[in-house]
Amino acid sequence: MAVSAGAGAGSKFGFTTGQVIQEFLYDDDADPAVREAVEEATGTELVDEEYGDVCDGTLIWWREDDGGQEDLTDLLVDAQANLDNGGLIWVLTPKPGRPGHVRPADIEEAARTAGMLATSATSAGESWSGIRIAARSRGR
Repeated sequence: MAVSAGAGAGSKFGFTTGQVIQEFLYDDDADPAVREAVEEATGTELVDEEYGDVCDGTLIWWREDDGGQEDLTDLLVDAQANLDNGGLIWVLTPKPGRPGHVRPADIEEAARTAGMLATSATSAGESWSGIRIAARSRGR
């Protein structure tokens, strides 16, 4: 699945009108076009990590200096605890060759350790890549 920032990018992440999307580790380097596309698709502003209610999806801006696999695993568990059933988590990392890049295998390992599964990858703008993380089905 190829996703790029721009018109319709927010809905291509799987987010739809009326959903509440929680954002973790937002910083100055986050891509404003990605954020705007998600807000356009949902019709709501992103909520921050302090949001105390159930949400429908999550964006995590993750860079190499944000921590190791254990830290990402903990964050995925925390993010999943806030999600409504079927909610989507996207881990966004700088693309290869950019400062802060994280290997997809490291994200996949953190997801496995958290009892989740990396399901797809995408380009999320000029400087960021995204990996979709989903809960494992109970039948596995």
